[in-house]
Amino acid sequence: MALIGRPNVGKSTLLNHLLGTKLAATTHKPQTTRKNLLGILQPPGGQLLLLDTPGYHQAKGPLNRFMVEQARRAIDDADVIGYLVEARADNAVTPGNERLLKVVEAAGKPVVLLLNKIDRLKDKQGLLLQLQTYSDRLGERMKAAVPISAYRGDGLTEAVVELARALPEGQAFFDDDRLTDASERAVAAEFIREKVMLATKEELPYSAAVTIDAFEDQRPKIVRILATIHVERDSQKPIVIGKQGERVKRIGVAARRDLEFFLDSKVYLELHVRVTTEWSNTPRGLAELGYGEPAAPDLGALAAPDTDVDLSALADLSPEELAGWVDEDSSSDGDPPDPDHAGPK
Repeated sequence: MALIGRPNVGKSTLLNHLLGTKLAATTHKPQTTRKNLLGILQPPGGQLLLLDTPGYHQAKGPLNRFMVEQARRAIDDADVIGYLVEARADNAVTPGNERLLKVVEAAGKPVVLLLNKIDRLKDKQGLLLQLQTYSDRLGERMKAAVPISAYRGDGLTEAVVELARALPEGQAFFDDDRLTDASERAVAAEFIREKVMLATKEELPYSAAVTIDAFEDQRPKIVRILATIHVERDSQKPIVIGKQGERVKRIGVAARRDLEFFLDSKVYLELHVRVTTEWSNTPRGLAELGYGEPAAPDLGALAAPDTDVDLSALADLSPEELAGWVDEDSSSDGDPPDPDHAGPK
């Protein structure tokens, strides 16, 4: 199942909240997510594969084209599309969503519309107008619409039930203790890059990338990680390092905190900053820093391990049973400040 939407609509925040832990990088800046990231949700009696995707936008360079291609590939491969749209007080469709709607319409896949950020909407009556607009456009392909707040957790139980209903029956693809198919090295790189984006604010918007040079796993004692932060120009290097190394040290402290929670271990993290000239503008630079052409994950259906299941069983679960894996009142453990509430864009 692909979670798709415009940049900064809350896809990664939603994934983290559903999983109950931090997996995807989240900031208040658009286009934080650069690559598809699979999260494996394990509701009672089933397995739900959720693919977080980069925000769909007009690509103006090689890196942006790679990101948009990731989103398009997810739409093509998914059984169901979870389409996140920012809740509005009117029925207007933004130009960006108009372009994305055409892609979704052409895909012909079942769609569950998730109207996010309802906590920001004062007049909830506007949701009915917005719902009608998207229902008219998507027709029978729209299987359900659920108002949610990915940040606060409102409506997430109903959202998962509707997503599950839209899926075909099938077999589980992963063991019941798996959180993702991404490597720990890949997740570590994303956590560090997130902290770079948060620490540099508008000074270094999208020119940074992170590679993991060494990942020495000595758990339960310690995990030692050596990472490089890549920037594109000489002038950007001191921005990341900061005065007397203060900023890169702060980045390391914040990243280590999230890594220790994720890896359930003490972490030694060493960071280096390197100029990799114009890496985001060349195919070779993109490939070397992990933005090549990865194989798309196989998006499976909701199923109990090794058995077929009746998806309607999820809808019959009591709120108490569902509350064990979706907490309606709390944000994800280890999440940074909510990207949708962290300040002006």
